Parts: sequence; structure tokens; C-alpha cells
Amino acid sequence: MRSKREIQGQPQTMIGQAWTGRHVILLHCTNHNQFINLYKSYHAPIEPPRQNCAETLSQLLSIGYRIMAVTPISANHIQYFLVLGD
Repeated sequence: MRSKREIQGQPQTMIGQAWTGRHVILLHCTNHNQFINLYKSYHAPIEPPRQNCAETLSQLLSIGYRIMAVTPISANHIQYFLVLGD
């Protein structure tokens, strides 16, 4: 049997269960393609957002998110509603 010290000293090699279930992201951008903010459900898998909103959307789509809605919040503020899973 391994000691507690041996177990604690080893890095975790698996992500766990982050990909199960449904995950939601609200991505806020300007109408000039600039990233404002990203809000996500707990444990939602993401890549670090980029200043370029199109690049951030591209990353999320490549992970498997789907765009469910695009909503203008104001004249210069757009919200993208994305879902992953189920």
C-alpha cells in the first residue's frame, strides 16, 4: 500500500467528470468584436477567453458548444448564449 505522502505528491492525471451533463456559457462582446466578459456554469470546460470575440467563439465551438441565442443587450453590447451537452 502506498503512503499518504506518495499519493499527495503525484499530480492528478485526469480531468474528472467535467464533460458530463449540460453546461451553459454567457459570452458578452462589443459589436466591434471585443471581448467583455464570460459567465459560465460550475465546472463548464472552457479555454481562456481572447480579446477577439470571434476567436473566443471559435474556441468554444471547437470544444462542442452550440450557440442557442444571440441577444443585443445595448447598442454596443451583444450576449451569446452557448450550451454544451445533452
